[in-house]
Amino acid sequence: MSLKETLLQDMKAAMKEKESGKTKLAVIRMVRSSIRNAEIDGKCELDDVGIGTVIAKEMKQRKESLEDFVKAGRADLAEQIKAEMAVLERYMPGQLSKEEVEAVVRGVMEGMATADLNMGTVMKAVMPHVQGKADGKVISQTVRELLQNRQLRNSIDKRMNRL
Repeated sequence: MSLKETLLQDMKAAMKEKESGKTKLAVIRMVRSSIRNAEIDGKCELDDVGIGTVIAKEMKQRKESLEDFVKAGRADLAEQIKAEMAVLERYMPGQLSKEEVEAVVRGVMEGMATADLNMGTVMKAVMPHVQGKADGKVISQTVRELLQNRQLRNSIDKRMNRL
């Protein structure tokens, strides 16, 4: 069963739950609406990977809202956002750990020419492999660290060759 079908089935179940399924129903409707909008914008039907990307985007928005509500001292809104995040977590694709992201980035960097190794080109090459499976901040931080380590090693190697 595809992710879209799962969302539809869960939405029907939440409707039958009446009062206890209100949050779940609202979140699923919001996600289905976001998926529909993405399909209209892209003029194509999304597969599970595309839907996972939309759900990851929704989760990211909720995380940012949660931080803002906690800073503002709005515990009531923070609790609602946490409940929404719990619903979204069921549909999130499996997230890669930092070590797994690092392994993917290393593999992509090894396949690239040394002259092409900069933040933009590496990110462009890495994103298709980890899109929706890892947070963008973690990916960019990993790429930045590996590029800095590589530059540091290169400068040390140059100094050692001079001696």
